[in-house]
This record gives sequence, structure tokens and C-alpha cells, in this order.
Amino acid sequence: MSTVTMNAQSFSHVIRERHSVRKYDPTFKIAREEIEEILNEAILAPSSSNLQPWRFIVIEDQEMKKELRQIANNQEQVETSSAVIAVLGDKEMYRNIEKVYRSANEAGYMDEANMHRLITGSNSLYSNLPEEVRKNIAAFDTGLVSMQLMLSAKAKGYDTVPMGGFDKQKFMDKFQVSDRYMPMILISLGKAAAPAFKTTRIPLEDVIEFV
Repeated sequence: MSTVTMNAQSFSHVIRERHSVRKYDPTFKIAREEIEEILNEAILAPSSSNLQPWRFIVIEDQEMKKELRQIANNQEQVETSSAVIAVLGDKEMYRNIEKVYRSANEAGYMDEANMHRLITGSNSLYSNLPEEVRKNIAAFDTGLVSMQLMLSAKAKGYDTVPMGGFDKQKFMDKFQVSDRYMPMILISLGKAAAPAFKTTRIPLEDVIEFV
């Protein structure tokens, strides 16, 4: 069996084994270094013009998680998981433009002329977009990074559950989040204490069309 085939099978296994887990072992803690490894893989996700409009708040402190549980509709997994990762969307992603393209130039991925062209063009485009459009871009891109985060966690043997049901304004107040950012999703991360609740999917033939 080729390495490519084995890698494909491993990836397929991760996708098929990932389920939303709501029961966690509260005594199990994931090392901060492992959480950083998961996030370093997550941020390899694609984004519009590579502007990476995401930020993360990792809540590990037990008392803080108890308070967050109340903000998140009393969902048990907020308190019992090893950590909760809040994914924020950056409405002002254009502020990342120079950093992103200068980094690519320094890495040898683009020449100076192309770097300046992209900086100028992207600044002109993104800074003049209506806020609602920028919010939609950030929401889309944070969805990509969140899915990649959950797959990375599963590949390392951990479980997750994404949660959109929380009071976003209370979250912003509690964690002093700047108006530049939008709390998009909370992801509980930890070791399952019970099997995930299994679900089915609408058959592919009902949701696909070839033209």
C-alpha cells in the first residue's frame, strides 16, 4: 500500500470518527503545548486573500469556565472539557494586509514588486468594503478554521463540540473583546467520558447535482 493511500485512509478515518461530544472527563487536562499544536494546524486553513481573520481565546481556568457556562446557556461541556476555545472573527482583516504579504515576501514566496501590488490592491479593496460584507467574509473564514481545528483535535485523539448558542454580548463584556472582533463559536476540547450521540446524514443523491 502506498504512503498516499495510507494517508488518505487515515484522513478518512478521522473524518468518519469525529462526532460532537458533550460528555467529558473533567479530570483530564490537555497540555497547553498540545492545544497550541492543534491551533497551529488549524490556522493553516484557507482564508480570503490569506488575511486570516481569526483570533482565539483559550479558556482553561476552571472558575472562568464555570462563569462561561452561564453565558453559554448552561451547557455542561463548557465546564467539564479540558478547555474551551472561542473563535473570533476579525471584521477589520485589512489591518493584517501588510503583515501577511511582507511575511510571504520574507519567506521567499513572492517578490518585492508583487508584494507591493498585493498590499496596495488589497488595502484598496478590503478597507472600502461595507462592514456587513467584511463580517460575512470573517464568518465564512472562521468556519473553515473551526472545522480544521476540530479535525486536528480528533487526529490527536481528542474530542470537540462546536457551540453557537451563547450570549455573544455577555461574552464580549466578560472577556473584554474589542468591537473589532465578533465571537463566532465556542469549541469544547477534551477527552470523551461517554460515546458521542450518533447522527445520520441526508443521502448524497438528495444533495448533489452534476451539470
